[in-house]
Amino acid sequence: MMKFHASQVYTVMGFWTSLANTTMFTTYAVYQVIAVGLNPVQLMLVGTVLEVTVLLFEGIAGVIADTYSRRLSVLIGTFVLGFGFLLEGSVIWLAQAVPILSAFLWLLLSQVIFGVGHTFISGADAAWVVDEAGEENTGRIFLKAKRAGLLGTLIGIAVSVWLSFLEPNLPYIGGGMLYLLLGIFLLIYMKETQFVSVQQQDEAVSHWANLKATWVSGTRVIRRQPVLLMVLLVTLFSGAASEGYDRLWQAHLITDIGFPQSPPFWIGLIAVVSTLASLLVMRAAERRIDLNNERIVLRGMILLTVLRIAAILALALSQSFAWALAAVLLFEIVRTLTSPVYDTWLNLNVDGRSRATVLSMMSQSDALGQTAGEPCVGWIGQRFSIRASLVAAAVLLVPVLAVYNRVRTKHQR
Repeated sequence: MMKFHASQVYTVMGFWTSLANTTMFTTYAVYQVIAVGLNPVQLMLVGTVLEVTVLLFEGIAGVIADTYSRRLSVLIGTFVLGFGFLLEGSVIWLAQAVPILSAFLWLLLSQVIFGVGHTFISGADAAWVVDEAGEENTGRIFLKAKRAGLLGTLIGIAVSVWLSFLEPNLPYIGGGMLYLLLGIFLLIYMKETQFVSVQQQDEAVSHWANLKATWVSGTRVIRRQPVLLMVLLVTLFSGAASEGYDRLWQAHLITDIGFPQSPPFWIGLIAVVSTLASLLVMRAAERRIDLNNERIVLRGMILLTVLRIAAILALALSQSFAWALAAVLLFEIVRTLTSPVYDTWLNLNVDGRSRATVLSMMSQSDALGQTAGEPCVGWIGQRFSIRASLVAAAVLLVPVLAVYNRVRTKHQR
């Protein structure tokens, strides 16, 4: 049987999950708005249910990964996501077969399953590959996986549009099947050799005591390391800012700027161009940036945050389509590069024994920021304008810049 190194498995995961997610989410509005018939309030509820589920389960899943097995946690999450997305793609059929629940209620249930599956993978996949491949290889692996994910994104855009033309729900059916296939691949090729579970360390202790001990250990790690407390602030404000941008940039282009031609054509073209440009940038970063040097990583995070703020402000203040297009492309490229750099910086500051728990707490903070930021930024848009909402999203990133600068100053001292 063919053998895969941990870094290769992680790269396959990066490609396959990006392919599946892009297949589903590129044309999600066609399915949810046109086929299912959701109104704006229902669309907001769908997002809220997802984020609340992540907020509630993120810490629990991280503790399970650190207590028993990161591999087991990833496998559970992958299969749960597959079934959740299959359910989401079948809500109209289910509403007809089981009329007790409407398609909207079935959709909400699928978001709960989606959120639970996400929490089992979040943090556990990164913790697993860092353990198996070594911290010294972390930056290179994350960059390579992200680059593979961009290739999956390019393919997924085309697959999503094609399946959506056939039937609006097929992208979700296809994405769910892709996750199930990934689960089978991981079941065979994902090995765990470096992790020692808490249960193995002390078999006399009960399961609940082990879970509690792991959770307490994770919180102690964060309390003892001021840099991790600062990371919590980063994820909180970044989550709030990203939610505002993601919900509003297309609406801003449609209602305030206007497209030269069909909006779906331009939205797809923006996705393709930003992905291709991100591939080039990621390749250059992989060759020239030493992500094992924390000082370089911190400088990179500060620069990338400044560029994200500038891009959102440029979009908010844009008066022409060309200006807005340049701002959107800049933001998407910067966000793509930010992900592996941030993951590297975070893993360099996390203790291996509680890595999955701490990473899950960071994701929990991000979910809290998104849950709190969405209504605030949305209210500003309703009360004033979408431009004002985008400015608010940019302002929410300013504290992130301050946190990075403070950490950099402490390192210099």
